[in-house]
Amino acid sequence: MTEAGRIEGKVVVITGGSSGLGEATARLLAERGAKVFLGARREGNLKEIVSGIKEDGGQAAYRVVDVTEREAVQGFVDAAVAEYGRIDVLINNAGLMPLSPMEALKVDEWDTMVDVNIKGVLYGIAAALPKMQEQHEGQFINLSSVAGHVVFPNSAVYSGTKYAVWAISEGLRQEVGDEIRVTTISPGAVQSELLTKITHEETAEGASALGDLAIDPSSVARAIAYAIEQPADVDTNEIILRPTAQAL
Repeated sequence: MTEAGRIEGKVVVITGGSSGLGEATARLLAERGAKVFLGARREGNLKEIVSGIKEDGGQAAYRVVDVTEREAVQGFVDAAVAEYGRIDVLINNAGLMPLSPMEALKVDEWDTMVDVNIKGVLYGIAAALPKMQEQHEGQFINLSSVAGHVVFPNSAVYSGTKYAVWAISEGLRQEVGDEIRVTTISPGAVQSELLTKITHEETAEGASALGDLAIDPSSVARAIAYAIEQPADVDTNEIILRPTAQAL
């Protein structure tokens, strides 16, 4: 079977699917024959993306979801299974990156990052794992970050959440045995909305340099496709990718 053939027909469920990495991944996988099911809070964006995929001959559907709400995530995954009959891949992509120095005490932003970046991943796992176990196959792809490997000033809380994603993914991989695959994707600077959500002015100014060298989200989408298209007996545990010009 060709690599493209290993993606064709798979049901791929993606959180944070209304822009950036989620959108790019949905479009690429749909081009390769996957049935994609997108979730995010912005219904207008989801409608437009799904419509575009269908116009290009792909299969796609969506459901509005807030990953900070456990019941909503369960309903989202259940809706995907109802739509397509199964779930082959869950991509836990939803995430936030409001960087700031600790002394700024942006506690509300810390709470939100924990809720989205950590709890959102856990809720996705909780919703999809029983179905994958029932199927005796499946794959989790969890989005961490280079910041989950390297801590830099103003990234302490964000890095903490992404370290957590790595640890959760590795623990899950060791527990699920040889039927379910677990992959962590850790991108560096990527063109997305994340840098525009930084509310600490000085940090936002400093982070703009990352935006200047950021890679296109399609680069990360290709890495995700690579992890999915491997044979069932190959589990790509982790991929770290950065702009060539990014030192850390």
